[in-house]
Amino acid sequence: MFTPKSDNAIEKQGLVDKTVDLTNCDKEPIHIPGLIQPHGVLLVLQEPSLDIIQVSSNTQEIIGQKPERLLGKPLSYLFEAKQIKKIQQCLSEDFESINPLNLSIKHLKKSIDVDGIVHRLNKVIILELELKTTKIETDFFDFYHQVKGTITRFQKAPTLLEMCQIVVKEVRRITGFERVMVYRFDQEGAGSVIAEDTDQATPYLDLRYPASDIPKQARHLYTLNWLRLIPDAHYQPVPLIPANNPLTNQPLDLSLSALRSVSPIHLEYMHNMGVTASMSISLLQNQQLWGLIACHHSTPKYVPYDIRTACEFIGQVMSVELANKEASEDIDYKMQLKSLQTQFVEALSQAEYLFEGMVQLKSQLLHLVNATGAVIYSGKQCLRVGKTPSEDEVHALLDWIKPHLHESLFESRSLTQDYPPAASYAAIASGVLALEISRVHRNYILWFRPEVIQTVNWGGNPHKPVEVATDGSLRMSPRKSFDLWQETVRGCALPWKSCEIAAVSELRSLIVGIVLRQADEIASMNFELQRSNEELDSFAYIASHDLKEPLRGIHNYANFLMEDYADVLNDDGVAKLQTLVRLTQRMEDLINSLLHFSRLGRAELMRQTVNLHELVQQAIATLTIARPQSEVEFRLPQTLPSIECDRAQVNELFTNLISNAIKYNDKPQKWVEIGYIDQELPSPIFYVRDNGIGISPQHIEKIFQIFRRLHGRDEFGGGTGAGLTIARKIVERHGGRIWLESTHGQGSTFYFTLSGEEIS
Repeated sequence: MFTPKSDNAIEKQGLVDKTVDLTNCDKEPIHIPGLIQPHGVLLVLQEPSLDIIQVSSNTQEIIGQKPERLLGKPLSYLFEAKQIKKIQQCLSEDFESINPLNLSIKHLKKSIDVDGIVHRLNKVIILELELKTTKIETDFFDFYHQVKGTITRFQKAPTLLEMCQIVVKEVRRITGFERVMVYRFDQEGAGSVIAEDTDQATPYLDLRYPASDIPKQARHLYTLNWLRLIPDAHYQPVPLIPANNPLTNQPLDLSLSALRSVSPIHLEYMHNMGVTASMSISLLQNQQLWGLIACHHSTPKYVPYDIRTACEFIGQVMSVELANKEASEDIDYKMQLKSLQTQFVEALSQAEYLFEGMVQLKSQLLHLVNATGAVIYSGKQCLRVGKTPSEDEVHALLDWIKPHLHESLFESRSLTQDYPPAASYAAIASGVLALEISRVHRNYILWFRPEVIQTVNWGGNPHKPVEVATDGSLRMSPRKSFDLWQETVRGCALPWKSCEIAAVSELRSLIVGIVLRQADEIASMNFELQRSNEELDSFAYIASHDLKEPLRGIHNYANFLMEDYADVLNDDGVAKLQTLVRLTQRMEDLINSLLHFSRLGRAELMRQTVNLHELVQQAIATLTIARPQSEVEFRLPQTLPSIECDRAQVNELFTNLISNAIKYNDKPQKWVEIGYIDQELPSPIFYVRDNGIGISPQHIEKIFQIFRRLHGRDEFGGGTGAGLTIARKIVERHGGRIWLESTHGQGSTFYFTLSGEEIS
């Protein structure tokens, strides 16, 4: 009879710690206990001779051989050559498909029939023997009839829950356990009983169990072994002889062993539940533990290996069916999501800009994941839809989320646990789902769900894993009570469904496709535009250069005619020749402007440090000499800085703007002010202001167009109409921009920036 371990015994196993809690279970080496359960024997064999190098100490009780006599003996000491050959043939095959082996041991002229379970691990063969409980040999047809009906029934089940309910009924019918349940693990690892079949008075259906009930290494072993049987939780563990693997001098790894002894903590857990025998069948999805089929019995219960094999097969088929059943869950909702996704993508495809397209889809954006609030981020633009935190709060939250994105997604149903500052807006945003569309362009969409206060039914208090002993020491202990324990949970939203997360993930791929297509179109347009500009520049240069020569000839011959034949021509003839000279001169001015404009786009910038204050003063001096009749007051309210720029082009820029300010001024007291506005940009904003005639609002957009004149050809001293076009070209070549403010009749201010860094 198994005696529960004393506190001292448990302490020796390192289960007491001053800072313990149930997470310390994660550190327990349950795969190398050095012990097995007593309902079978374990032999460790060395290849290729199959000599016995390690045995469990209960061989005398099970197969009538003392362990000391078995050590060092070949396997032929126990089995006949025919059976050894059967074992050897298995060693090259998949162990999962060959177990169990029907074996028999000759002892004292008797034959002991056993189920042999064999596997290879760490260069040794582990052979486990369990006594057969019946003389009836089961064959394939027995197995087929045992599982065929069960599998057919749960495959036909319309929903996941109905399938689970059918499985628990069938497993209980096959095994005879008092209680069979299906546990399903959530994202936090907590388990919920979603199906149950029992004749016990207390139902466990819908109860939850904390993740700490099954430590990490136990979950890992559940993924290695489909089935785990504990026939009697009151058993006396059986040690191995010798204690360590003789080949490695390390504890034998029993990860794949069917007889592996159970953690004392788990045995105590079973005692507290009133369970004496248990059997667990793993349910896996994508190689991850999805849940368990858990079987409980209040008295010792041994399940023969053939029954266990049938249950294991049911668990494997059910694992395959999980994906199908989950896919058919919420089918109408998934269809709705798909429809919304299609509408979303169609609208975005037709929008010229992505952000503007999303703005048009406010309601669909919320319905897409059943959210009550959403935020669209694009660069510095932020659009909030529905109930959301403030813009500053969203901005801080997004900064926190960015490093936590996984495959461009972040989701939480209890944001305050992950991000405590969210507590102030938990009522409207306890759940958040964030999608990163483009990190470079800072495009994000965030969805929010409000807090939903819930009552959770736990199978006992999940928050009391540690006991304080009478001497004040702390002892790690499973819960004593598994009675219903209700907890009110705050700060949580309804969970994001996997189909919603999948829809958002697909949406990202579709949006990225749209963005890439739009980027391709823009790149193609830019390429064509650049090519056209280059051709235009080249054409303007060639045309203006080639036109100048014949034009100069016409101009000169007209002057020659006036000089040589003015006395034989009448006044009308002389006037026509003068008009011809004037027109050719004007045409040459236009061609020179066009030639200069085209050269601006072809010449390399010669950047250097330029003292703009000195440069402007020189430009003013030159203009004053060229227009001695103009009385203009020049104002420089502060010293202009030095910057990196092309000296000649910037000189032309200031000259053009100051010249215009002087020219288009009809005031008796003219003034021109040149200054700058300092700002936190690579370049300050320069300006040229005057009290001249000003520009009407309808003409402001036209004045930078080449050869576009707003006045008569001979008004305000004439001109080609190319000066401001050249000024804009110079500014743009420096990476800046130019604009103006003007009041008709009162004056204008031209502002411009240059990308050069300010030097002083």
